[in-house]
Amino acid sequence: MIKTPFSLAPEYRDYIWGGARLRPEIVPTAEAWIIYAGNRVSSGPYAGRVLSDISLAFGSDLLGSRAVAQTGNRFPVLVKILDCAQWLSLQVHPNDEQAKKLEGEDFFGKTEAWHVLEVEPNAKLIAGMKPNITAESLSASIKNGTILSAVQSVEVKAGDTLFMNPGTIHALGPGMLIYEIQQTSDLTYRVYDWGRPETETRKLHIEKALAVSNPKAATSVLQMPQVADGEVKTLAECEYFRLETVSVDEKAVGLDTRGESFHGLTVIEGQIQVSAQGEAFVLNKFETLLIPAICGAYQIKPLMKSRVLKAGV
Repeated sequence: MIKTPFSLAPEYRDYIWGGARLRPEIVPTAEAWIIYAGNRVSSGPYAGRVLSDISLAFGSDLLGSRAVAQTGNRFPVLVKILDCAQWLSLQVHPNDEQAKKLEGEDFFGKTEAWHVLEVEPNAKLIAGMKPNITAESLSASIKNGTILSAVQSVEVKAGDTLFMNPGTIHALGPGMLIYEIQQTSDLTYRVYDWGRPETETRKLHIEKALAVSNPKAATSVLQMPQVADGEVKTLAECEYFRLETVSVDEKAVGLDTRGESFHGLTVIEGQIQVSAQGEAFVLNKFETLLIPAICGAYQIKPLMKSRVLKAGV
């Protein structure tokens, strides 16, 4: 049985567009993969084991009934923090049906949501196409490299959330620190890469992008809801995941997995203490704790004014 919460060791990706906020000693660092199947457990009785192995071994005890109904005993989400110092490639993701057709039966699509943690003034991202862009004109702009003239540019601020449907052409811009939750998939089809040379590990995927891009796919910017001390509010929700924000300034808040889903807690401001199964865990900024679904009730207590993001299914 796996009742006790545990920490995960982040995995880092050193892509060309990364910055200096995630690992100041290693620049560029683009992404920290903080909750995903390949993470190694860094605390508790299962320290050193890989999360995917524990998921297979413990099934619904770890993942919860909702997650197992969705993806079986595979770990169902991938959570990252992205430090964007340059433009990311314009890219698009397939849905489940398209992923199976293009990549194989074992692949999932990639529905995702972004929560803006930090943003420099006037920073922008790209999300979807301008109005009245047809499938034909979108296809032509992808093929001839004029896609930038057809995309929708969006300004965001810290606290904003964007839900990104498959088929939406998008790109994060420089000056942003982003929390991203997505399906357990990393299928990305690059449409345009700002003139960077193609390499073996960084190619364009024009044919596959053409197959999955939807000119009508768009996203809206959801502003941060008012969250009182001790409250939990939903930021984004779909059949694949739920992302919530937890505010703990002075009051402790009690939560409960109810056996339905694991809870992945990531501190984005302050410092907290999590009490569960007779143990206490202190989490600092950007540290993550995974609460197994079988854990049940637990408590978050602020050690200073804090905000926590909670990922689950």
